[in-house]
Amino acid sequence: MPTSDNYQALGSWQEVRPPYGMGYRIKVLSQLLHRRLSEGLTPFGLTPFHWLVLSCLWEEDGLPTSSIGDKLQQVGGTLTGVIDRMEERGLVHRERDRRDRRIWRIWLTDAGKDLETVLPPIALEVREQAMQGISHREREIFSFLLDQAIANLS
Repeated sequence: MPTSDNYQALGSWQEVRPPYGMGYRIKVLSQLLHRRLSEGLTPFGLTPFHWLVLSCLWEEDGLPTSSIGDKLQQVGGTLTGVIDRMEERGLVHRERDRRDRRIWRIWLTDAGKDLETVLPPIALEVREQAMQGISHREREIFSFLLDQAIANLS
């Protein structure tokens, strides 16, 4: 673990302080992306968290709640509340697993399925705004580097 005595070997500590630090800048980017996506989802009464859950279910309908949480790296309490609200809105419904009654599976309703044609273009527009002026190759590199940094810290 680096100490204040050996920080110079790693580079200037100024590089990790806000507003220059990578973590801070990624946080700002995340907040801006979240805000823009929220603006696009608001007319549908949805949040970015709803978008995440719907995206998981569009990929594989009928997932157990725990699998959705694992994919989104979320704790159960937060996810349960979001699914409760999505169920109240008629976007999903829950069913007990036939083989293991302890497991609840989440299924899209027709209304939840219909949003698959409406919401992705909103997310794509937000991404295009963020990536304006960045080449396809640079986007690939950026995505790779983000994945690598996440893997390094996981």
